[in-house]
Amino acid sequence: MDYEVLLAFAGATVALAISPGPDNVYVLMQGMVHGKKYGLATTAGLMSGCLVHTSLLALGVSAVIKGNDQLFFAIKLFGALYLFYLAFKVFQSSGSLELSEGGVPKKSLLQLFKQGFIMNVLNPKVTIFFLAFFPAFLFSEEWGTAIQFYVLGLIFILVSFSVFGIIAILAGSISSYLLKNSNIGIALKWLQIFVFVGIGLYVLLSDK
Repeated sequence: MDYEVLLAFAGATVALAISPGPDNVYVLMQGMVHGKKYGLATTAGLMSGCLVHTSLLALGVSAVIKGNDQLFFAIKLFGALYLFYLAFKVFQSSGSLELSEGGVPKKSLLQLFKQGFIMNVLNPKVTIFFLAFFPAFLFSEEWGTAIQFYVLGLIFILVSFSVFGIIAILAGSISSYLLKNSNIGIALKWLQIFVFVGIGLYVLLSDK
């Protein structure tokens, strides 16, 4: 087992979770407007949905790429290009963060959990992202590919839940800081670009 690969994966996941996106901004808004419990309920739903995408990846892709070097290279190339595309889309964006308390209706904790789960499961971009991200971090020659994908999925969920949970708990302080520092949006924009390009290069240069 290559623990350095697992550590790199965990670090990349932290960077992705911190980078502003629709999921963590939604968690931030729920925590800011309704309280930390509601942000945590949303986070739990989102992370539960990741189990579905991990299973799709583990049960489908692992069987396809097993023993097929050419197909693995094709998946790796697709993954790197997709991550570079995400970086380009962020580059085209304005970099401004929209934090408005309007349009955030209060729901029960169970409703928010369900909504977070459905938001994640029904988003095909998550599956595509997992396909682009996970194969480059296979960490063992002895373990089956499917098991490795599930281990990576569990690490992704635990790390992301921790980061999103901190966002939910500190939502008030985070939102106040973002509103007082208007230039932070530009810095976060370039953080996203750096993260996507960096992971894309790692995927492109990784070995099976």
